[in-house]
Amino acid sequence: MRQTFSLGLLAALMAVAPGCSSLKKLAVNKVGDALAVSGTAFSSDDDPELIKSAAPFGLKTMESLLAESPRHRGLLLAVTSGFTQYGYAFVQIEADEIESQDLAKANEQHDRAGRLYVRARNYGLRGLEVAHPGFTNALHLAPRQAVQQLKLKDVPQIYWTAAAWGAAISQSKDHPDLIAEVPLLEALLDRALELNEGWNDGAVHTLFISYEMARPGVKGDASERARQHFERAMELSGGRQAAPLVAFAESVCVQKQDLKQFEQLLNQALALDVNAAPDNRLVNTLMQRRAKWLLSRKTDLFLIPEPSETK
Repeated sequence: MRQTFSLGLLAALMAVAPGCSSLKKLAVNKVGDALAVSGTAFSSDDDPELIKSAAPFGLKTMESLLAESPRHRGLLLAVTSGFTQYGYAFVQIEADEIESQDLAKANEQHDRAGRLYVRARNYGLRGLEVAHPGFTNALHLAPRQAVQQLKLKDVPQIYWTAAAWGAAISQSKDHPDLIAEVPLLEALLDRALELNEGWNDGAVHTLFISYEMARPGVKGDASERARQHFERAMELSGGRQAAPLVAFAESVCVQKQDLKQFEQLLNQALALDVNAAPDNRLVNTLMQRRAKWLLSRKTDLFLIPEPSETK
């Protein structure tokens, strides 16, 4: 009902005469408020293909509204998270899955995912800039000092900005300008963890599972740091999230060549009842798809000894 009302209001406001700018902006902000909080309808869906088809229209609608109201913090958060999730769920994952059959097409998809992530990162920084004028410039000059101005209420925007940034870097290894921005990403991640480690069922800890395995310049055992984040993510989510299980299996077990735990964690993810946490039904469904794909590739990911012949 909310979505229908919002689209109807959008059509009405686009017909407002150009001279009525204040009325038009008020209408835009009202629609923006509605769209910015409508993510639950998507996240609770159990049909990824339906969301894949619907999401681009919603994202472009929000971008159109941002052109009219560029400082709308709710919309800036919505497009930051929306482009990040769309890029991963419907572009990067599909690129990974077709890579062994069509490398050229997969590379195109990875490049597209990288562009979507950069787009999301830029919206994320805009959102933080609206809340804290001068933040982007300060972040580039002195990341650790700059993030201290960010507050508890900024955690969702920090998280999605960092998630998009990290994903962009992972897809753009041939772009040294992005790789050079790792300290900025790291400062945002650490600040989000410091402010609210439990936000969204420990999502920040889940992000750290993968990041720790590639984190530069930190002494000690990366896999142990990742394990600590994994255990905390599982605790904070009450074991209802497949993402920590898949992240640890893919990032840590593969690198450590621990096939037994790899299979155990992915089978645990597949055993989750996606209806037990309705607000996370879509992401759990997608993570179970990822788990199945990873299990299908274990002979590519692990050095499995050939069975010895019996004489």
